[in-house]
Amino acid sequence: MSKRRLLVAVLTVFLMSLSIPLISQAQGDVELRWRTRPDNQAEIDLYQSISDSVDKSWDGVTLKYEAGGTEGAGYQQTLLTEVAAGTAPDVFWIPGASLASFAKAGAILNLADLADKAKFDTSVYYPQQIKELTFDPNGGKALWGLPRDASSFALYYNEDLFAEAGIDTPDKLIADGKWNWDTFTETAKAISDLSSGDNKIVGAGMSGWWANWLVWINAAANNGRNNYFNEDRTACGLNQQATTDAFKFLSNIYSNGWAVPFGSDPEAPFVAGTVGMFMNGRWATPNAIQNLKFKWNVAELPTAPNGGKSNWLFWGAYVVNAKTTNPEKAFELVTRLTSVDVESQVTAKGANIPSQNNKDAVDAFLKSLTDVKPDINNAAFSNALSYAVAEGPLWTADYDALDAAVGGEVTKVMSGTVKPEDFTKSICDQMDTFFKK
Repeated sequence: MSKRRLLVAVLTVFLMSLSIPLISQAQGDVELRWRTRPDNQAEIDLYQSISDSVDKSWDGVTLKYEAGGTEGAGYQQTLLTEVAAGTAPDVFWIPGASLASFAKAGAILNLADLADKAKFDTSVYYPQQIKELTFDPNGGKALWGLPRDASSFALYYNEDLFAEAGIDTPDKLIADGKWNWDTFTETAKAISDLSSGDNKIVGAGMSGWWANWLVWINAAANNGRNNYFNEDRTACGLNQQATTDAFKFLSNIYSNGWAVPFGSDPEAPFVAGTVGMFMNGRWATPNAIQNLKFKWNVAELPTAPNGGKSNWLFWGAYVVNAKTTNPEKAFELVTRLTSVDVESQVTAKGANIPSQNNKDAVDAFLKSLTDVKPDINNAAFSNALSYAVAEGPLWTADYDALDAAVGGEVTKVMSGTVKPEDFTKSICDQMDTFFKK
């Protein structure tokens, strides 16, 4: 071997020896996998960026982000199957309404002891969310996860149609103290009257799933809770006057053709400019900014005749796989992912509100999207959270099966085949068959 080749060989061995400690250190890191259910590539890129940032600042831990590839209930079922098989991520996001099914299946870790050990303060989040996350049906101490985000309903409205109809917008009516069910009905009719020939315009639109019709019942009940069930969610709660009142109000709008047919998707016609008011959550805002070609804004929902106001606090939680081999690190990851800094990055995209309710988090939300829509009324969402009812899991029945049965009956009311008062009288007999006896 020549001297040159010998020197190269010696240097190669020397450099390899220097890399051994680095390789050993990387191999010694705790690897944590985590997953969310993003709606698009932009969200995937955002969560990957967050994962990279947290990874970089966290010695001894390597993170691997996974984007959930299935929508709706399929996402949850995939996770449950993977937990049972021992292949699920260490940390994953689930909808708040799915919390009970994961806890009852033994799929997620009760984090109460870990939070106590870390002296972690859960009061930084919205109390409605923490109340759901700390409920234990057996009366014990629980913390099933930490909330990632929040949202509420608002009315997205087409300012151009309001101007064409010559009527006040919801924000003007709110300022005058006149935004209620009566003026909502008058507004829906006035905008619908703009229709001519094949140019069909309607005043309002909302989706058909439970939150859309139930929010009006909650407002009429004016008791600050979810009136789908009784107070402890062990039985039906719809057999009350508030149900009849809300459905009379809604069915009047639908029967007169002043709304997108119940059960149809109202978002597409709203984007097309043929719907005056469209009820949806904060998650609809990025699509509105990208695709609406008319003047628009958002406003709070109108008050019920008795002055009642209600809304939903929609949310999801980061939870820890019950089979994780690194529970303490997994819990720490959950706390890092729900920090104000990380939540502010998610909020900047426009689809979510931070789950932390301190001033920094609220300010970050109020400033979000103002660079692309300076007049956006972000406060319509954040104000609603102050009186919103948390979307909550059902521990005492199969919620999906129950809701499917009730949803069919609600559709009959909206189509005019069942009277609101008849629905109120009969629905609890049907619902009670789903509850454990």
